[in-house]
Amino acid sequence: MSGKWMAALSAALLVGSIFNAPAQARPDLVASPAGYAPGTIVVKTKERRLYLILDDRHAVRYPVGVGKPGKQWAGATRISGKYRNPAWAPPAEVKRDKPSIPDLIEGGSPRNPMGVAAMTLAGGEYAIHGTNVPNSVGGYVSYGCVRMYNQDITDLYERVSVGTPVVVTAR
Repeated sequence: MSGKWMAALSAALLVGSIFNAPAQARPDLVASPAGYAPGTIVVKTKERRLYLILDDRHAVRYPVGVGKPGKQWAGATRISGKYRNPAWAPPAEVKRDKPSIPDLIEGGSPRNPMGVAAMTLAGGEYAIHGTNVPNSVGGYVSYGCVRMYNQDITDLYERVSVGTPVVVTAR
């Protein structure tokens, strides 16, 4: 085989492996957004990013999917529950829009939109959760929940506890 042919084959295999690789966890250590106490989760809807505030200067940042236009919200709440491989029952609004969705999708099912873990938010039907559609992360895609790559929700799940404050901003 010629050297040029081998180089072309190697390049093709490398490019194929990059584009076919599963989504990887993407937390970044970044400067902390100002004005939030350490331990707070901050979701910046417009940025489609979630920050876990570590201290006055540092935060861990993750890409997220957020509410579609008309389904976004802003406010302060707390994590009210933590669940691994949660079952999912679609809220009434989702069921109304998509009546063919089953009333319950068992945890661990590839059809379950909650992914590998979920942390419910107090005072509503919203959660921070994984996903069965990784390419939806980074978009305006949900009915108000915050979607994360499964690797990222696993990382965040280990870092926080029930009672952790959560602030969702429109910015």
